[in-house]
Amino acid sequence: MPNASSWSASSPLLLLWEDSSGTRIFLSLLYAVLAISGTLSNVMVIYLVFSFKKLQTTSNAFIVNGCAADLSVCALWMPQEAVLGLLPPNSSSLRSAEYRLLRGGLLGLGLTVSLASHLLVAFNRYVLITKLPSVYQALYQRKHTGCMIGLSWALALLPVPLLPGLWTLGSAQSDGSSRYTALLLALAVLGQTALLLHCYLGIVRRVRGSAKRVSVLNFHLLHQLPFPAAAPPPRRAQRRLSSVSVLLLCCVFLLGTQPLVWVSLLGFFLRPAPPALQAASWLLLCSLSALNPLLYTWRSEEFRRAARSVLPRAEGPAAA
Repeated sequence: MPNASSWSASSPLLLLWEDSSGTRIFLSLLYAVLAISGTLSNVMVIYLVFSFKKLQTTSNAFIVNGCAADLSVCALWMPQEAVLGLLPPNSSSLRSAEYRLLRGGLLGLGLTVSLASHLLVAFNRYVLITKLPSVYQALYQRKHTGCMIGLSWALALLPVPLLPGLWTLGSAQSDGSSRYTALLLALAVLGQTALLLHCYLGIVRRVRGSAKRVSVLNFHLLHQLPFPAAAPPPRRAQRRLSSVSVLLLCCVFLLGTQPLVWVSLLGFFLRPAPPALQAASWLLLCSLSALNPLLYTWRSEEFRRAARSVLPRAEGPAAA
């Protein structure tokens, strides 16, 4: 039976040195399901945006950028993890330094650009809702949008060589460089999360404040009319639904990112977390790559209408 350090150094997420092949098979199937569902959903969003002119907006450009990054995780990295989980721990493929570097590069590039795209989408919506239209148009010209997308990929290429140091987190062979790499990762994700929450909570406050001012104005106008007027249709439920959608997006994002942040901080300042906890935190972060397309499109009527026009439908009297 291989020891903990060798297995954790060769595979960061499948930290399963102590038990049977049943758990490894289960995780391999889980990676396979995430890979298939994430690949299909990301490809579908990219195809819809490029096929329908109404969907070609600045916000959707950042969403497509995130989907392209998520494909490197779902279509390229997750299938490898699904296969490696079925190999014996002493396989030569797991011990190859070049192969580990390739896997680390795919994972680091995809997750970094994906997290940056989350922030770009949030900031785009924040400026659109809270600032003047002239400010939004000046900031999000076509060339500026392209520069933001290109910068997200350029910045993602810088920390890629550092990512393989995270493979040895929690093992007996981990050194100071991997601990500092984990600390930098945790601080970067924590800062990005703070900015994202600031943007979305600012949107919620602005929408609620605007709706409240409109309600007060309508109330005074109704009392000045010379004839009885029917009250305007209530929009409280719609505002509540929009707020719930934003908060749900934030909660899913926090659930996917924060466990890894605090596991990394725990390993740096106190002692390494249990290997199973490290594996779960990484798995939650990587599962965001499969969930991101749904998070940003499930409330959009334009996306739903475009998807219905593309997906095959059953022919029948009702359809006719």
